[in-house]
Amino acid sequence: MRFIDEAVVTVKAGDGGNGIASFRREKYVPRGGPDGGDGGSGGDVYVIADDNTNTLVDYRYTRRYDAMRGENGHSKNCSGKGSDDIFLPVPIGTTIIDTETDEVIGDMTVIGQKLLVAKGGDGGLGNTHFKSSTNQAPRKATSGFEGELKILKLELKVVADVGLIGLPNAGKSTFIRQVSAARPKVADYPFTTLVPNLGVVDIGRHRSFVMADIPGLIEGASDGAGLGIRFLKHVARTRRLLHIVDVQPIDGTDPVNNARIILNELERFSPELANLPQILVLNKIDQIIDEDELNELCDHIVSELDWAGVVFRTSTLTGDGMDPVKYHLMNEIELERERESEDPDFAAAQKARFERLEVEVRRNTEAQREAYRAARKAQREGSVSSGDNDFDDFDDDDGVEVIYTP
Repeated sequence: MRFIDEAVVTVKAGDGGNGIASFRREKYVPRGGPDGGDGGSGGDVYVIADDNTNTLVDYRYTRRYDAMRGENGHSKNCSGKGSDDIFLPVPIGTTIIDTETDEVIGDMTVIGQKLLVAKGGDGGLGNTHFKSSTNQAPRKATSGFEGELKILKLELKVVADVGLIGLPNAGKSTFIRQVSAARPKVADYPFTTLVPNLGVVDIGRHRSFVMADIPGLIEGASDGAGLGIRFLKHVARTRRLLHIVDVQPIDGTDPVNNARIILNELERFSPELANLPQILVLNKIDQIIDEDELNELCDHIVSELDWAGVVFRTSTLTGDGMDPVKYHLMNEIELERERESEDPDFAAAQKARFERLEVEVRRNTEAQREAYRAARKAQREGSVSSGDNDFDDFDDDDGVEVIYTP
């Protein structure tokens, strides 16, 4: 299944049925009077969070959803039947945005959560409602009201407590395979991870958190190089960033420079995102046999980065050093959750921070998409060659974003 994390759909709630003008006509009942019934209500459109789906791929192929209109009224004061509501299932972590106002209508974060996105029209009134002492035979009835029509943007961001970031081949996928049941693809070439992968890290009874493996960033990602910021928005909901650095890259590059590349791309893309708590993981320590050499290299990396936060040394191949990372993350997350439940001011500050982050991420993602479209337009006009476009990760197809395919 392809991983689609953005889609634009049109939803139309049902129109209300019309009321009717009708009169009672029965033998031995002279002047029966008006008996026109009301029209039925049109169907509403809801979005519902469903844990059985993890992509918006269905909304790439079907982009309009219409609820049925209500039935017209009937004689004998019988109202028309109201139409059934329709429900659009989306993965947990989907944000619903009204494209006309750019307003966030809702955020789907809980299984079974329902959100009304388009209200059905009320039914019209039958002529019974217009009878009076001076108008005993009204011939007036009203039409049903129109249902709401909206164009919605669906944005999926994975719901995870910890996000893994780092250059391609830093060991992120192997890391999440070691600590969870997730099984992302692992190979000896870059960009083996093309979509975010989620894994539940189980620490013990009733103790667990969710980790997300985000596809590798490279230098220039914030400008659209490689996978660009195609999946960087998925770390916007995380509480911690786990920055994984290969201490001895096979291509001979400097691990300090590699770490700085990621830090710079985060800062350029979103200063708010760069301010999230980060933990440095010096990975692949199994490649260095001499302990003194390993200590010297790790100390050099930490010193050059001027890293004041927490540092761990791991080998995702052998599993060495993995447990301390898991327990540290679990303790930090539990302490933060506990403080949020006990301190309303801290909880409000956390919520405000993530709201700012959501806005910043959305704005920067849209800016890159506009740059991509401008490049495509210039390319079509012949002002740039086909090889000059680095924006390979967005599909300019009615607002639907499609995964990068090698």
